[in-house]
Amino acid sequence: MKVTVCGAGSWGTALAIVLADNGHDVRLWTHRQEQAEAINTTHKNEKYIDVRIPEQITAYHDLKQAVSDVDAIVLVVPTKAIRTVCQQLNDVLTKQVTLIHASKGIEPKSLKRVSEMISEEMHHCAYEDIVVLSGPSHAEEVAKRQPTTVTVSSLNRKHVTFAQDLFFNESFRVYTSTDVIGIELGGALKNIIALGSGISDGLGYGDNAKAALLTRGLAEIARLGTSLGASPLTFLGLPGVGDLVVTCTSQHSRNWRAGHMLGKGYSLQDVLNQMGMVVEGVQTTKAAYKFSQKQQVEMPITKGIYDVLFNNQSPEDVVQQLMNRSRREELDDFSSLLKNTSND
Repeated sequence: MKVTVCGAGSWGTALAIVLADNGHDVRLWTHRQEQAEAINTTHKNEKYIDVRIPEQITAYHDLKQAVSDVDAIVLVVPTKAIRTVCQQLNDVLTKQVTLIHASKGIEPKSLKRVSEMISEEMHHCAYEDIVVLSGPSHAEEVAKRQPTTVTVSSLNRKHVTFAQDLFFNESFRVYTSTDVIGIELGGALKNIIALGSGISDGLGYGDNAKAALLTRGLAEIARLGTSLGASPLTFLGLPGVGDLVVTCTSQHSRNWRAGHMLGKGYSLQDVLNQMGMVVEGVQTTKAAYKFSQKQQVEMPITKGIYDVLFNNQSPEDVVQQLMNRSRREELDDFSSLLKNTSND
């Protein structure tokens, strides 16, 4: 297959390597000409990932050339760039292609998921045909061919099977699902809890605090997700528990690293300046906080992280507020989820 990966960051580069390993004709598009030239000359993408890029991957700066006569496009750009890139694709695509996205975020103003944004912007790409790829997958480990499992999801069975076949190999195992809403929300919302996990570690808290944060964070993700139409079972799988664990417990995670700096006392602006890469969890926190108000879903951890990011509240004060919330039964939070599962 001829496949273009749009977005030459660490995750886009790693997915391009998977596709090249599977024998596909892979083009890697970046909007920066100097980056494309460096990849083609040195077969490295040193700013983003420390691996050698296979020579059969060709980097492009010209989007029209990059997508010429391809069978599929894998969109791996930051959420804030989705609409712009889709508009550019409208101008250069000459035929229908299978579109797969692997971006994890929610648009703060519109509260749209990535697939919704794509379907709004792409002239010949219906929502039901878009494929989502998500799961516990650090780019660094994928690029080194370490065992990884992900899920692809679409309402179009033909397209989801196509995507599974496109990526599946001995080190990159791909499952399928039809719960597009749950897959996207799990991948986006776990970044909020990863920020919290980094904050917890930055404050010097131990494993007890992290276990509580992951467990109660998952409850928040599931509550919001099911209120928006996702299956509660999705959050027990790879895009839920799996992605939450890998993002909250590893220094590979830029959201964890950003949270760790916040816990150490750095301001949000200092953190973003030092990171040098997009930290999706920051804007996703803003979107999820708005969603929780709109859906009338209780999300105290998300609200606390929102207050740290945007209301200049200290992490220590937020932890104290969370620990002193009113007493309650734990299973009260899960009763509605269990009811939804039995109804399914």
